[in-house]
Amino acid sequence: MAGSFSPATGRAYGVARVCKVWGVPRSSFYLARRLARDPAPVRPKGRRGPKPSVSDDALLEAIRADLARSPWSGEGHRKVWARLRVLDGLNVGRKRVLRLMREHNLLSPHRARPRPEADHDRKIVTDAPNVMWATDGTQITTVRDGKVWLFATVEHWNAEALGWHVSKRGTRCEALQATSMAVRQQFGHLGRDAARGVQLRHDHGSCFTADDFQTQIRAWGMTPSFAFVGQPETNGVVERFFRTLKEQIVHGRVYETIEDVREAVRAFIARYNAEWLVEKNGYLSPAALRRQHQLAAMPMAA
Repeated sequence: MAGSFSPATGRAYGVARVCKVWGVPRSSFYLARRLARDPAPVRPKGRRGPKPSVSDDALLEAIRADLARSPWSGEGHRKVWARLRVLDGLNVGRKRVLRLMREHNLLSPHRARPRPEADHDRKIVTDAPNVMWATDGTQITTVRDGKVWLFATVEHWNAEALGWHVSKRGTRCEALQATSMAVRQQFGHLGRDAARGVQLRHDHGSCFTADDFQTQIRAWGMTPSFAFVGQPETNGVVERFFRTLKEQIVHGRVYETIEDVREAVRAFIARYNAEWLVEKNGYLSPAALRRQHQLAAMPMAA
Protein backbone atom coordinates (compact mmCIF):
# COMPACT_ATOMS: atom_id res chain seq x y z
CA MET A 1 0.00 0.00 0.00
CA ALA A 2 2.81 2.42 0.84
CA GLY A 3 4.30 1.85 -2.60
CA SER A 4 1.04 2.46 -4.43
CA PHE A 5 0.49 5.71 -6.35
CA SER A 6 -2.28 8.19 -5.74
CA PRO A 7 -4.49 8.53 -8.84
CA ALA A 8 -4.99 12.22 -8.01
CA THR A 9 -1.37 13.29 -7.57
CA GLY A 10 0.49 10.46 -9.25
CA ARG A 11 2.82 10.22 -6.25
CA ALA A 12 3.40 7.28 -3.85
CA TYR A 13 1.40 7.30 -0.64
CA GLY A 14 4.48 6.67 1.47
CA VAL A 15 5.06 4.71 4.67
CA ALA A 16 4.44 7.63 7.04
CA ARG A 17 1.01 8.50 5.61
CA VAL A 18 -0.22 4.90 5.44
CA CYS A 19 0.92 4.14 9.02
CA LYS A 20 -0.74 7.33 10.27
CA VAL A 21 -4.08 6.42 8.67
CA TRP A 22 -3.97 2.85 9.98
CA GLY A 23 -2.74 3.87 13.45
CA VAL A 24 0.33 1.64 13.24
CA PRO A 25 3.82 2.74 14.42
CA ARG A 26 6.34 2.94 11.61
CA SER A 27 8.76 0.88 13.69
CA SER A 28 6.31 -2.03 13.52
CA PHE A 29 6.20 -1.75 9.73
CA TYR A 30 9.97 -1.77 9.39
CA LEU A 31 10.31 -4.65 11.85
CA ALA A 32 7.80 -6.75 9.92
CA ARG A 33 9.62 -6.03 6.66
CA ARG A 34 12.97 -6.92 8.16
CA LEU A 35 11.67 -10.19 9.64
CA ALA A 36 10.19 -11.10 6.27
CA ARG A 37 13.64 -10.78 4.70
CA ASP A 38 15.70 -12.20 7.58
CA PRO A 39 13.78 -14.09 10.31
CA ALA A 40 15.16 -13.43 13.79
CA PRO A 41 17.09 -16.34 15.33
CA VAL A 42 15.46 -18.15 18.22
CA ARG A 43 16.92 -16.86 21.46
CA PRO A 44 17.88 -19.45 24.06
CA LYS A 45 15.80 -19.49 27.22
CA GLY A 46 17.25 -18.31 30.50
CA ARG A 47 18.98 -15.27 31.86
CA ARG A 48 20.48 -13.00 29.23
CA GLY A 49 23.76 -11.21 29.61
CA PRO A 50 26.90 -12.32 31.46
CA LYS A 51 26.56 -15.33 33.67
CA PRO A 52 26.92 -14.83 37.46
CA SER A 53 30.00 -16.13 39.23
CA VAL A 54 27.82 -18.44 41.35
CA SER A 55 25.48 -20.64 39.34
CA ASP A 56 21.87 -21.22 40.35
CA ASP A 57 22.64 -24.85 41.22
CA ALA A 58 25.54 -23.88 43.48
CA LEU A 59 23.53 -21.09 45.12
CA LEU A 60 20.58 -23.43 45.71
CA GLU A 61 22.91 -25.93 47.38
CA ALA A 62 24.28 -23.16 49.61
CA ILE A 63 20.74 -22.07 50.53
CA ARG A 64 19.78 -25.62 51.52
CA ALA A 65 22.97 -25.96 53.57
CA ASP A 66 22.25 -22.67 55.37
CA LEU A 67 18.70 -23.73 56.22
CA ALA A 68 20.01 -27.05 57.54
CA ARG A 69 22.65 -25.48 59.80
CA SER A 70 20.35 -22.81 61.23
CA PRO A 71 18.88 -23.63 64.68
CA TRP A 72 15.70 -21.71 63.72
CA SER A 73 12.76 -22.84 61.64
CA GLY A 74 10.56 -20.83 59.31
CA GLU A 75 13.10 -18.09 58.46
CA GLY A 76 12.57 -15.87 55.42
CA HIS A 77 14.81 -15.27 52.44
CA ARG A 78 16.31 -12.03 53.81
CA LYS A 79 18.05 -13.75 56.71
CA VAL A 80 19.27 -16.56 54.47
CA TRP A 81 20.66 -13.94 52.05
CA ALA A 82 22.35 -12.05 54.90
CA ARG A 83 24.03 -15.17 56.29
CA LEU A 84 25.22 -16.27 52.84
CA ARG A 85 26.94 -12.91 52.42
CA VAL A 86 28.41 -12.67 55.92
CA LEU A 87 29.22 -16.29 56.78
CA ASP A 88 29.85 -17.82 53.35
CA GLY A 89 31.12 -14.79 51.44
CA LEU A 90 28.60 -15.29 48.62
CA ASN A 91 27.97 -11.88 47.05
CA VAL A 92 24.59 -12.65 45.48
CA GLY A 93 21.42 -10.63 45.02
CA ARG A 94 18.60 -10.84 47.55
CA LYS A 95 15.94 -11.16 44.85
CA ARG A 96 17.86 -14.04 43.30
CA VAL A 97 17.80 -15.87 46.66
CA LEU A 98 14.08 -15.15 46.89
CA ARG A 99 13.47 -16.53 43.40
CA LEU A 100 15.32 -19.78 44.06
CA MET A 101 13.67 -20.32 47.44
CA ARG A 102 10.24 -19.67 45.91
CA GLU A 103 10.83 -21.99 42.96
CA HIS A 104 11.92 -24.84 45.25
CA ASN A 105 9.31 -24.31 48.01
CA LEU A 106 11.88 -23.27 50.63
CA LEU A 107 10.06 -20.18 51.85
CA SER A 108 8.31 -20.26 55.21
CA PRO A 109 4.50 -20.49 54.87
CA HIS A 110 2.65 -17.24 55.41
CA ARG A 111 -0.67 -15.64 54.69
CA ALA A 112 -0.89 -12.34 52.85
CA ARG A 113 -3.72 -10.20 54.14
CA PRO A 114 -5.10 -7.02 52.56
CA ARG A 115 -4.19 -3.86 54.41
CA PRO A 116 -7.08 -1.41 54.76
CA GLU A 117 -6.48 2.28 55.12
CA ALA A 118 -5.41 3.07 58.68
CA ASP A 119 -5.52 6.13 60.89
CA HIS A 120 -1.80 6.00 61.67
CA ASP A 121 1.46 6.33 59.76
CA ARG A 122 2.44 2.65 60.23
CA LYS A 123 5.73 3.62 61.92
CA ILE A 124 6.17 2.19 65.39
CA VAL A 125 9.95 1.75 65.43
CA THR A 126 11.85 4.23 67.60
CA ASP A 127 15.29 5.68 66.95
CA ALA A 128 16.63 5.13 70.48
CA PRO A 129 16.12 2.70 73.37
CA ASN A 130 13.64 3.27 76.22
CA VAL A 131 11.33 5.49 74.18
CA MET A 132 8.52 2.99 73.67
CA TRP A 133 7.97 -0.53 74.93
CA ALA A 134 5.18 -2.92 74.03
CA THR A 135 3.41 -5.46 76.22
CA ASP A 136 0.82 -8.12 75.52
CA GLY A 137 -0.25 -11.61 76.53
CA THR A 138 -0.87 -14.88 74.74
CA GLN A 139 -1.88 -18.41 75.72
CA ILE A 140 -0.06 -21.73 75.43
CA THR A 141 -1.79 -25.09 75.95
CA THR A 142 -0.38 -27.72 78.30
CA VAL A 143 -1.52 -31.29 79.01
CA ARG A 144 -1.91 -31.14 82.80
CA ASP A 145 -2.40 -27.45 83.51
CA GLY A 146 -4.57 -26.55 80.53
CA LYS A 147 -4.04 -23.14 78.96
CA VAL A 148 -1.43 -20.94 80.59
CA TRP A 149 -0.65 -17.28 80.00
CA LEU A 150 2.58 -15.77 78.72
CA PHE A 151 3.05 -12.02 79.13
CA ALA A 152 5.98 -10.22 77.52
CA THR A 153 7.39 -6.70 77.32
CA VAL A 154 9.41 -5.91 74.19
CA GLU A 155 11.54 -2.91 73.22
CA HIS A 156 10.29 -1.14 70.07
CA TRP A 157 13.79 0.05 69.18
CA ASN A 158 15.53 -3.31 68.68
CA ALA A 159 12.77 -5.92 69.30
CA GLU A 160 14.54 -7.12 72.46
CA ALA A 161 12.50 -9.13 74.98
CA LEU A 162 12.96 -7.13 78.18
CA GLY A 163 10.58 -8.98 80.50
CA TRP A 164 8.31 -12.01 80.57
CA HIS A 165 6.05 -13.91 82.93
CA VAL A 166 4.26 -17.28 82.65
CA SER A 167 1.21 -17.82 84.85
CA LYS A 168 -1.97 -19.83 85.10
CA ARG A 169 -4.16 -16.74 85.27
CA GLY A 170 -4.16 -13.72 82.97
CA THR A 171 -5.01 -10.98 85.47
CA ARG A 172 -3.80 -7.39 85.76
CA CYS A 173 -1.33 -8.44 88.47
CA GLU A 174 0.18 -11.14 86.28
CA ALA A 175 0.40 -8.73 83.33
CA LEU A 176 2.39 -6.31 85.48
CA GLN A 177 5.08 -8.91 86.20
CA ALA A 178 6.56 -8.77 82.69
CA THR A 179 6.73 -4.96 82.73
CA SER A 180 8.15 -5.06 86.26
CA MET A 181 10.98 -7.32 85.09
CA ALA A 182 11.69 -4.95 82.19
CA VAL A 183 11.80 -1.86 84.44
CA ARG A 184 14.14 -3.53 86.92
CA GLN A 185 16.40 -4.81 84.15
CA GLN A 186 16.73 -1.47 82.39
CA PHE A 187 16.73 0.96 85.31
CA GLY A 188 17.92 -1.12 88.24
CA HIS A 189 15.01 -0.51 90.63
CA LEU A 190 11.23 -0.36 90.86
CA GLY A 191 10.95 2.92 92.74
CA ARG A 192 8.79 5.86 91.83
CA ASP A 193 9.55 7.38 88.40
CA ALA A 194 12.01 4.57 87.67
CA ALA A 195 10.98 4.46 83.99
CA ARG A 196 9.99 8.09 83.48
CA GLY A 197 9.64 9.02 79.81
CA VAL A 198 8.95 5.49 78.52
CA GLN A 199 5.71 4.97 76.60
CA LEU A 200 4.08 1.56 77.10
CA ARG A 201 2.12 0.36 74.07
CA HIS A 202 -0.66 -2.13 74.83
CA ASP A 203 -4.11 -3.05 73.57
CA HIS A 204 -7.49 -2.58 75.25
CA GLY A 205 -7.50 -5.90 77.11
CA SER A 206 -9.10 -5.83 80.53
CA CYS A 207 -5.83 -6.65 82.31
CA PHE A 208 -4.12 -3.63 80.71
CA THR A 209 -6.96 -1.12 81.11
CA ALA A 210 -7.51 -2.08 84.78
CA ASP A 211 -6.99 0.72 87.29
CA ASP A 212 -4.31 -1.23 89.16
CA PHE A 213 -2.24 -1.71 85.99
CA GLN A 214 -2.57 1.90 84.86
CA THR A 215 -1.83 3.26 88.33
CA GLN A 216 1.32 1.16 88.67
CA ILE A 217 2.85 2.04 85.30
CA ARG A 218 2.15 5.73 85.95
CA ALA A 219 3.88 5.38 89.32
CA TRP A 220 6.93 4.17 87.41
CA GLY A 221 6.66 7.33 85.29
CA MET A 222 5.46 5.52 82.16
CA THR A 223 2.86 6.87 79.74
CA PRO A 224 0.24 4.44 78.39
CA SER A 225 0.02 4.28 74.59
CA PHE A 226 -3.09 2.44 73.43
CA ALA A 227 -3.05 0.42 70.22
CA PHE A 228 -5.76 1.21 67.67
CA VAL A 229 -8.89 -0.92 68.04
CA GLY A 230 -9.10 -3.59 65.34
CA GLN A 231 -5.58 -2.77 64.08
CA PRO A 232 -3.16 -5.18 65.79
CA GLU A 233 -0.28 -3.90 63.66
CA THR A 234 -0.13 -0.84 65.91
CA ASN A 235 1.11 -3.26 68.59
CA GLY A 236 3.06 -5.18 65.99
CA VAL A 237 6.42 -5.35 67.78
CA VAL A 238 5.21 -7.62 70.57
CA GLU A 239 2.81 -9.42 68.21
CA ARG A 240 5.74 -10.26 65.93
CA PHE A 241 7.74 -11.47 68.93
CA PHE A 242 4.92 -13.84 69.93
CA ARG A 243 4.71 -15.13 66.38
CA THR A 244 8.44 -15.91 66.36
CA LEU A 245 8.23 -17.56 69.77
CA LYS A 246 5.34 -19.79 68.77
CA GLU A 247 6.98 -20.77 65.50
CA GLN A 248 10.12 -21.81 67.31
CA ILE A 249 9.01 -23.45 70.56
CA VAL A 250 5.20 -23.88 70.56
CA HIS A 251 3.88 -25.13 67.24
CA GLY A 252 4.47 -28.85 66.89
CA ARG A 253 5.42 -29.34 70.55
CA VAL A 254 3.47 -30.68 73.53
CA TYR A 255 4.07 -29.29 77.02
CA GLU A 256 3.06 -31.32 80.05
CA THR A 257 3.00 -28.61 82.73
CA ILE A 258 3.35 -24.89 83.22
CA GLU A 259 6.89 -25.43 84.49
CA ASP A 260 7.84 -26.96 81.14
CA VAL A 261 6.54 -23.82 79.43
CA ARG A 262 8.55 -21.59 81.78
CA GLU A 263 11.77 -23.45 81.09
CA ALA A 264 11.21 -23.35 77.32
CA VAL A 265 10.37 -19.63 77.33
CA ARG A 266 13.38 -18.82 79.53
CA ALA A 267 15.77 -20.66 77.20
CA PHE A 268 14.18 -19.22 74.07
CA ILE A 269 14.34 -15.59 75.22
CA ALA A 270 18.01 -15.92 76.19
CA ARG A 271 18.85 -17.33 72.76
CA TYR A 272 16.50 -14.94 70.94
CA ASN A 273 18.07 -11.81 72.43
CA ALA A 274 21.58 -13.10 71.75
CA GLU A 275 21.21 -14.69 68.31
CA TRP A 276 17.96 -13.83 66.50
CA LEU A 277 18.72 -11.63 63.46
CA VAL A 278 16.32 -8.70 63.04
CA GLU A 279 16.06 -6.93 59.69
CA LYS A 280 15.42 -3.46 61.14
CA ASN A 281 18.59 -3.91 63.24
CA GLY A 282 20.67 -4.31 60.10
CA TYR A 283 20.53 -8.09 60.60
CA LEU A 284 21.98 -7.81 64.08
CA SER A 285 20.56 -9.54 67.13
CA PRO A 286 18.86 -7.35 69.76
CA ALA A 287 21.79 -7.80 72.14
CA ALA A 288 24.36 -7.00 69.43
CA LEU A 289 22.60 -3.76 68.50
CA ARG A 290 22.38 -2.72 72.15
CA ARG A 291 26.12 -3.34 72.60
CA GLN A 292 26.81 -1.33 69.46
CA HIS A 293 24.65 1.52 70.76
CA GLN A 294 26.37 1.49 74.17
CA LEU A 295 29.84 1.57 72.62
CA ALA A 296 28.86 4.48 70.39
CA ALA A 297 27.52 6.39 73.41
CA MET A 298 30.63 5.86 75.53
CA PRO A 299 33.01 8.86 75.68
CA MET A 300 36.26 8.13 73.91
CA ALA A 301 39.44 8.23 76.00
CA ALA A 302 41.74 11.12 75.24
